[in-house]
Amino acid sequence: MRTAATTVAAGVLAVAFLPGQARSADPGQLAYSATTGVGMHNAYEKSKYPYFADALDSGAAMLELDVWTNAFGRGWRVSHSNPFGNDNNCENAAHAGELRTKSRNQDLGGCLADIRAWHNAHPGHRPVLLKLELKDGFQGKYGRGPAALDALLTAKLGDALLRPADVVGGHPDLDTAVRAGGWPTRSALAGKFLVELIPGTVEEDNPADTLWTDREYATHLRNLAAAGRLREAAAFPAVHRAQAGDPRTRYADAGIRPWFVVFDGDASTYTGGSIDTGWYASRNYLVVMTDAHNVAPAIDGTRPTEAQARERVGLLAGRHANVVSADWYPLPSVLSSVVPRGQ
Repeated sequence: MRTAATTVAAGVLAVAFLPGQARSADPGQLAYSATTGVGMHNAYEKSKYPYFADALDSGAAMLELDVWTNAFGRGWRVSHSNPFGNDNNCENAAHAGELRTKSRNQDLGGCLADIRAWHNAHPGHRPVLLKLELKDGFQGKYGRGPAALDALLTAKLGDALLRPADVVGGHPDLDTAVRAGGWPTRSALAGKFLVELIPGTVEEDNPADTLWTDREYATHLRNLAAAGRLREAAAFPAVHRAQAGDPRTRYADAGIRPWFVVFDGDASTYTGGSIDTGWYASRNYLVVMTDAHNVAPAIDGTRPTEAQARERVGLLAGRHANVVSADWYPLPSVLSSVVPRGQ
């Protein structure tokens, strides 16, 4: 094992070994897809963190933002249940000195500004998955489509992003690239953010919406690649909701399936016995398991004991999760833990 200081610089804030677990290779030297971290659901909520900078300081491997795009408000709004405005802990900081000093309730651009200001103050930080749930999907006719999101992410985060093109390299698509071992090591991803996109609850429950975030952005990736412009893309679409077999078969357009290498769903469904989660690990696909606390035997979703939370991380790491997600904000030592996937 390297020194603690070197490990932090490589983006691994803590390595949690469970009782009886063999000490394997330093997770910082493993591919990103070969490790398991802990994510924070709805990290923008002020009841969890007074400022989004506090969420970034938590050490969590994943931070989630809910985004609204409908015509009833301006811009990309960040809120759990208010489609008309912003309700969050973001403050649109121009630099690190402004973090925790300005008015909150900013739009997505303000949240990304906070992330950039924090990033500049913490070079070599752990890799962070930024999960964006587009509550009501893209709204291209209002200037909030996939290309506009790419432009916003690029303007705010720029070289701090790990882009699909970075993973694809010389391969034809994401699937081919990651199956050939295309994910960098955690140490190589120090100081980087990966943006994951999932369809939102409102979008999925709207019978009139026939083009969800996942399919729309994957089609966008496929088209950019065909035009030689994949470098413009800033995010990775996820297949939402756990399903047996290859869940990408749900997409009638087989041409977009190779652009999905991130999968996101309920932990209880993934671990219920009908899904071979080893299938994902053997192909180097990323798996985000949500509501980790509900896996039997259920534990508290916010304040389990540290031992309970660590046991749950170990259980789901053994089931090949890359991110174990819950609302464990009172447990920063658990949020910052990283273990080898599959152990």
